[in-house]
Amino acid sequence: MFRPFTAVLRPLALASLVANVALIVTGAAVRLTDSGLGCPTWPKCTDGSYTTTSAMGVHGVIEFGNRMLTFVLVALAIACFLGALGRPRRRSLVRLSIAVGLGIPMQGVIGGITVLTHLNPWVVGLHFLLSIALITVAYAFWRRIDEGDAAPVLLVPAPLRALGVLTTLASLAVVAVGVVVTGSGPHSGDRGAKRNGLDPAAISQVHADLVFLLIGLSVALWFALRAVPAPAAAVRAAGVLVIVELSQGLIGFVQYFTHLPVILVAAHMLGAGLVWWATLGALWSLRERPVVAESTPAGQTPAPAPSKDPVPAA
Repeated sequence: MFRPFTAVLRPLALASLVANVALIVTGAAVRLTDSGLGCPTWPKCTDGSYTTTSAMGVHGVIEFGNRMLTFVLVALAIACFLGALGRPRRRSLVRLSIAVGLGIPMQGVIGGITVLTHLNPWVVGLHFLLSIALITVAYAFWRRIDEGDAAPVLLVPAPLRALGVLTTLASLAVVAVGVVVTGSGPHSGDRGAKRNGLDPAAISQVHADLVFLLIGLSVALWFALRAVPAPAAAVRAAGVLVIVELSQGLIGFVQYFTHLPVILVAAHMLGAGLVWWATLGALWSLRERPVVAESTPAGQTPAPAPSKDPVPAA
């Protein structure tokens, strides 16, 4: 019964990852069109309806549409779970698929709290950070499909692994402080929503300083990987990270000096998700998990371990 899902598990996992990044974009649309209270209550859209009504106008449609993406995420999570069940001896995949599935309703609950608290900027920020956490787990699930379950093996010297971890922490700090910057700016999701009270210029400077640190660390990682016998995939992943960061930084500076036009803010929020995706890719490329060969009875020759998990029959 699991074969149809198992056969396309990797595309399903990628679709789940992309959908979680897309959730950032739809959330940006809600915020940037002042539709944060388009559905003024939760879990219903209005006191008398679970769906948007004509009286809610376009803001209700936008907010309700963002809520409907949750069902797409749930459907993908269920499909990934069923596909993972079809992989023999891959409990790690099942656990990761469950983690993704549980994170989605949690995200919906926090989204509801943002509405019930009239878009409190700190709760809205938590809503975004949970998306980052979901992207992390969805990415891990996607990458683990083609890996084994042996202990991770470093592909680079330990100091470069440490540099990769430091770069990841800097990337997470950039994203987190970016959330605080957003909470101090004008795009609150509703004209009556409060801001966090921090000075936008001051917190933006902190954010910019962290961006410079992140780019410096990423460039150092790329050069260091080129200087040692590192796998080509690791060098390429670090290079992609630098390119994505520079693109995101350019958008960030232009949006700041052009007074935060909506289209650039939306692009910057999408860029935050892509920077984190690229960060995970760079970190992941520094190690591998070999496939564990199955034990065989005495007197028999063990079969070579496949490079990828076979797709079993149902």
